[in-house]
Amino acid sequence: METIVKGMEGIEQAAEIIRKGGLVAFPTETVYGLGGNALDPEASRKIYAAKGRPSDNPLIVHVSCIDEVKPLVSELPGDAEKLMEAFWPGPLTIIMPKSDIVPYETTGGLDTVAVRCPENRVTLAFIKESGLPIAGPSANTSGKPSPTEAMHVKHDLDGKIDMILDDGPVGIGVESTIIDMSGEVPTLLRPGAITIEDLTDALGRKVEIDPAIIAGGVSEGIHPKAPGMKYRHYAPNARMSLVTTRLLKEKDYDVSLGERLEADKQVAALINDLVKNDEEEGLKVGIICCEETRGCYTEASDKKAEIKVLGHRSEPLSMTHELFRVLREFDDDKVERIYAESYSDKGVGFALMNRMRKAAGMNEIIAD
Repeated sequence: METIVKGMEGIEQAAEIIRKGGLVAFPTETVYGLGGNALDPEASRKIYAAKGRPSDNPLIVHVSCIDEVKPLVSELPGDAEKLMEAFWPGPLTIIMPKSDIVPYETTGGLDTVAVRCPENRVTLAFIKESGLPIAGPSANTSGKPSPTEAMHVKHDLDGKIDMILDDGPVGIGVESTIIDMSGEVPTLLRPGAITIEDLTDALGRKVEIDPAIIAGGVSEGIHPKAPGMKYRHYAPNARMSLVTTRLLKEKDYDVSLGERLEADKQVAALINDLVKNDEEEGLKVGIICCEETRGCYTEASDKKAEIKVLGHRSEPLSMTHELFRVLREFDDDKVERIYAESYSDKGVGFALMNRMRKAAGMNEIIAD
């Protein structure tokens, strides 16, 4: 069974485990990661095995400073370095051509490597102490909601890894933004707390969005270039559906206050009806909503539906912080159906809705 060690107390022990080829879960500002020596093919194989993760799904390599990137890449694009200087340490992963020292077991068979420098003092010290780059996907069972607390890691990986560094709940709650800088055109592969607008401003040029983000994943037979692009991710055990209105979709949530209030009523009425029908069938039901609409679900609450509030929709970062915790609580409570409101894709909302759509398997219900 792995050992949970608080904060900085476990740095030396964790670094020694990494140097010996073992696995350590570590905190970041986004979610907890599952770390192994990024230069050791066997350590990467252990990571895939512990998570039950397909081996063609690339691992992100964590470093403690920009200088540690240079040995990992065959080329360091100037624009990539510009992004590092703007956003590191922070929730941004950059894809670049890999060097020969990075094994294909770490990159999922690709000639590119995904690298980031996390904004967490414990993990930065852990990386420096180990003297190695740390390969680290999210520290959860593959496909399940990512862990935002050490106990989430223990729940999923107890007995499969050597140690957990515990630094309390994370700040952001969804994984890092991923941008591909290995080609001529910067391309967003996964939205996160650093938005496409942030990236465009920093680079001074357009950033493309990979079509797989909109489609919900790459097609069968296509090799994913970044984590989360191909396989079902972030999914609770319950069947989850997103609920919105046709007007909100058509106007991309850019509506007047009156239209917004009417849409809230439509969405809540439909969710309340769906909950009623499911509970009549004997199913345990959960609802995900925001602070602005929580009062719309008193009828469902009276019928014992579990209602989870993510936060204020005007502050999407507060909602990303709660999402995976809420999905895990529904699993713990044996909820069988989940109905969730949909929100705007603007800014950080793009990351929030990306995770919610994937958690729901792209299942959406439109209230007319």
